Amino acid sequence: MQRSLAAPDLGELNAFALQAVQKIGQEALKFYGKGQSGLPFDQSLVTQAELHLNDAFLDHLSARFPDHQLYGREPVTEGYSHEGKRFLWIFDPLDGVDNFQTGIPIWGMSLSLYENHWPVLGVFFMPATKDLFRAVAGEPAYWNDRPIHLSDRGDLSQESIILTYSRFNQSYRSRFTGKIRAMGSTGVHLCYVSMGRADAAIVANEYFKDLAALRVIVESAGGKMYKLDGSAFLLGDYLDGQKIDEPVVIANPANVEAVLSSLQKW
Repeated sequence: MQRSLAAPDLGELNAFALQAVQKIGQEALKFYGKGQSGLPFDQSLVTQAELHLNDAFLDHLSARFPDHQLYGREPVTEGYSHEGKRFLWIFDPLDGVDNFQTGIPIWGMSLSLYENHWPVLGVFFMPATKDLFRAVAGEPAYWNDRPIHLSDRGDLSQESIILTYSRFNQSYRSRFTGKIRAMGSTGVHLCYVSMGRADAAIVANEYFKDLAALRVIVESAGGKMYKLDGSAFLLGDYLDGQKIDEPVVIANPANVEAVLSSLQKW
């Protein structure tokens, strides 16, 4: 990763990101677990929460860095810039909305900063459990104050774990010898891989906004993102907002070949 960061300095930007997600996380708890009973999914609650949290972040950003851009609010500025517009914040207020609205604590929110299309930092916060995952591009990743790194044992066994989306088995047949689990939150899956709690993750049907912060955390923890053919997945290709229409595998480079070879499309 590369960056050419000028004022405001990196420490100031990172402090803002950490404070913002934790403050907005407290706002999210006001809606957490309050979905209407009897409904399989309370879309009204989720929409209300997302609008409230987006507005809260915009208030924080406008008060602190009024010249910075917010992803999705206006077209992304093309070309290199030395002005404030070179900073682009990407905020995803709710990841794991099913869990959020039913009161299961496996959900979170992410925030990342890009400068002239290069990642600067990424944060993922789980308000219900107070787990905070963070990284500055090119520096170590952290879970709260502990450095984290992907599992580097270089092999897979019956105790290995892949985290994936709930409908994975409808599209793929697996010869994976370990355990395949779906916990309901892409962000949590990638953070758990980043700290070595799982060996790999497979995600699908995501957007740039969903993965921007997690990409920084994963790479800072020693992981990479791959297509199913083993080539590198380039998240920047989806900055324009198009849906990522292919599965993405997140793993330690030492394990990715074993993970990919265990998958077969139906």
